[in-house]
Amino acid sequence: MMIKNASFKQTRWRALFAASLLPILNACSQSYVVLLADEDGSLGKVSVTNNQGSTVLEKNLEGADLSGSAGQVYAVSQARIQQDFGSALASSPQKPLSYYLYFEGGSTQLTPESAADVPKIIAEIKRRPVPDISVVGHTDTVGDEKLNAALSLQRAEAIATLFTETLPDTDKISIESHGEKNLLIATPDNTDEPKNRRVEVTVR
Repeated sequence: MMIKNASFKQTRWRALFAASLLPILNACSQSYVVLLADEDGSLGKVSVTNNQGSTVLEKNLEGADLSGSAGQVYAVSQARIQQDFGSALASSPQKPLSYYLYFEGGSTQLTPESAADVPKIIAEIKRRPVPDISVVGHTDTVGDEKLNAALSLQRAEAIATLFTETLPDTDKISIESHGEKNLLIATPDNTDEPKNRRVEVTVR
């Protein structure tokens, strides 16, 4: 949701909190609300209420004037959104990105495919001005549960080490070990499942 030139009367606060999207303010002679879909295409609803009644926005790029007649909506072009909100959108916080890195059985050695993904993650870390990284290690269910807990920690630490040259401030890297808990693919005990032998990396 975008709110343009809002003066924050009580009814406009209701519009602000009607959707779980970021409110963005910009100065202009006309105050209006625009509903935008998330990157994954999901879309909420916004109710714009004033002394003339309520207007519900439920389509992507649908807008309504904050002082307009109840039920009056219109399409807002991408060009207008860029003109009115471009600078605010550019300064919005970047969304977290998550990656899965997979390992050879019983080891801390990445598969060739996952090893090839490491430079992409490092590039994403470098792209963020103040990166924060979460590294969570996992195993499959082959072997002893306690040994798997230790192995998943070793995997997480090995991946975190790859990022330390890019991010010398190690306080910005959190490391966890889930062992054979929280399986990506549910399996019985002592099952060799490559997708469970993983580290999940989240870059914020």
